[in-house]
Amino acid sequence: MKKLILPLMLLLTTASYAQLLGPNISGNVESTFQYLNEDTLIGAQQPSEKTVLNSYALVNYTYKGFKAGARFESYLPHVLGYPDRFSGTGLGYRYVGYKHDLVEFTAGNFYEQFGSGMIFRSYEQRQLGIDNAMDGLQLKLTPMPGLTIKGIYGKMRFDFNSRLQNSDGLVRGFDGEIDFSQFLGLLDSSKFKLRIGGSFISKYQSVSNAAYIMPKNVGAYGGRIYMKYDKFYLEAEHIIKENDPSQDNGYIFNKGHGTLINMGYSQKGLGIVLSAKSIDNMSFRVNPDLALTDLQINFLPALTKSHTYNLAATLYPYATQPVGEVAFQADVFYKIPKNTKIGGKYGTQINVNFATAYRPVRHTSSINPEDSTGITYKTGLFDKSDSLFYRDFNIEIKRKLNKNWKIGVKYFHFDFNNDANLVTKGASGIISSNIAVIDAQYKISRKHTIRWELQGLWTGKNNRDKGDWVTGLVEYTISPSFFFAVMDQWNYGNPNSSQRLHYLIGSAGYIMGSSRIMVVYGRQREGIFCIGGVCRPVPATNGLTITFTSTF
Repeated sequence: MKKLILPLMLLLTTASYAQLLGPNISGNVESTFQYLNEDTLIGAQQPSEKTVLNSYALVNYTYKGFKAGARFESYLPHVLGYPDRFSGTGLGYRYVGYKHDLVEFTAGNFYEQFGSGMIFRSYEQRQLGIDNAMDGLQLKLTPMPGLTIKGIYGKMRFDFNSRLQNSDGLVRGFDGEIDFSQFLGLLDSSKFKLRIGGSFISKYQSVSNAAYIMPKNVGAYGGRIYMKYDKFYLEAEHIIKENDPSQDNGYIFNKGHGTLINMGYSQKGLGIVLSAKSIDNMSFRVNPDLALTDLQINFLPALTKSHTYNLAATLYPYATQPVGEVAFQADVFYKIPKNTKIGGKYGTQINVNFATAYRPVRHTSSINPEDSTGITYKTGLFDKSDSLFYRDFNIEIKRKLNKNWKIGVKYFHFDFNNDANLVTKGASGIISSNIAVIDAQYKISRKHTIRWELQGLWTGKNNRDKGDWVTGLVEYTISPSFFFAVMDQWNYGNPNSSQRLHYLIGSAGYIMGSSRIMVVYGRQREGIFCIGGVCRPVPATNGLTITFTSTF
C-alpha cells in the first residue's frame, strides 16, 4: 500500500505544481438548435428559416496571475423569445486582467455584484436572454485580511449584432466590506461573527424629454450588515436611490428605497428562515426610457420559493415588482429522525413555505403632483396596503421507504394577481389555484432508475382562467450516461373545449464526461418563464430541439 501512496502523492504534487506555474486553459461550449413547425392549435409559428441557433464558446487563459478570455456567440437567428436585437456571429465577451493576493483588475468585460444586488448586479442568465456584462474596468483590493474594496467603471452590454454593442450611458461605483472574523483578528475566536459593507453606484445618461428636465447623473447608495451567533444569523441591507424619472415609474421624481432582511436559525435536522422586503420605486436602468429586462443596473431578489415542478413553476410564476412591493416569507425545514415510528428507517423530510407580497401604500394627501418637485406621493418602509400581489403556501414531504423506493408528496396554493403581473389574457384580478403532486422513484438496479410524477392543478370557481390541468412525467436513467423522459401537460379543464390540448414532449440525452447532448421533441405552450423573480415571455413552439454543452 505504501508503494502506491508515495508515487500517488508525488504525482499529485507535480500536477499541482505544474498547474500553479504553467498556463491553464479552460472554458465551455453551449449550443441550442431548433427545427420549428407551425402549429395553429397552440399558436406556434415557423420562422422563414425553419431553424434557429444560439451558440456560445468561452475560452479562459490564466498564467501566473495573468488572465484573459473571450466568448464567441452566434444567433442564426436567435431562439424564439430572445430579444430581437440579438443576431449574427461575433465576439460577445472579452477581457484581460491580473490577479494577485492584494490586487485584482479586469479590463474589458466582467460580471460583478454589490451586496444582494439591490444596488448593482451585472450578470448573465442565458435562459432568460439576460446579459448586462460591464465593459470597462474592474478593480478589487484586499489591503489586509478581512477588508475588501471594489471599484467598477464602464458601460453595460445592451445589444448584439455580430458584435458587442453597449449602452450609451456609464455606470460607475465602489463597494467596501469588512469581515471582522479576519480583520485584525478581532473576532477570530469568537462565536459572534460580523460583516459590514457599503456601496455607491452612479449612472450617467444624457436623455432628451420634451416634458421633463431629466437628470443626467443618478446615484444610489446604501449599507448592509451580517451578524451570526452560534445557530442564529441576521442580515439586512438598505438602499436609497435618488430621483430617477423613468418609463417604469411614469417619470416621477420620487426617491426610491429597497430594504431586505433575512434572519434564520439552523441546527441538525431543523432550519428556519424568515425574510422581509420593502421596495418602492427601485427600477434602476442605464437608459430610463427602456423597459422589460433591458439595461437593468440592479437586481431585486424574489421572496418566494423557486419551484421546479411543471405546473407550479410555469403557470402563475411570481415576478418581482420593481415599482413597489412589500413582501414576506417564512421557510421551515425539518427532518424527522430516522429509526423512529414517524420518521421511519431513513427519516422523513418536511418543508413548509409561505410567501406573500402586497402593493405599498402611497399617501397623496398634502401632495400636489403638478408642482415643480415631481414628487407624487409619500410612503415608508413596509407600509403595505391590502392589495395582494401574490400568495404562495406550499408543503413538501419526502421519504425514503427502502433501498429501492423514494416518494414525495407536495401541495401548493397560489393566489395570483394577474392585473399586477400579467401572465394570461384569459382572466383578471386574483386567480386562485391548488396543486397536488406525487413524485416517486424506484431504483431497479445499480445503474437503472425510473422516476415518475403526477401533478394536478385546479383553479377557483370564480376566476378559472384556462381551467384545470394535469401533468404526467416519466424519467428513465441508465447511469452514468443515458436519460430518457416523456411528459404530457393536458389542459383538460379549459372552459373552451377546443383548447383542451395536450402538450406532449419527449427527450433523451447522453452524458460523456463533461459533455452532454440532449434531444427534445414536442410542444411547448405560450407562457412566462421566470428565474429568481425575473421573467421573459416564452412563445408557443412545436418542433425539435438539440442542446449540446461541454466544459474543458
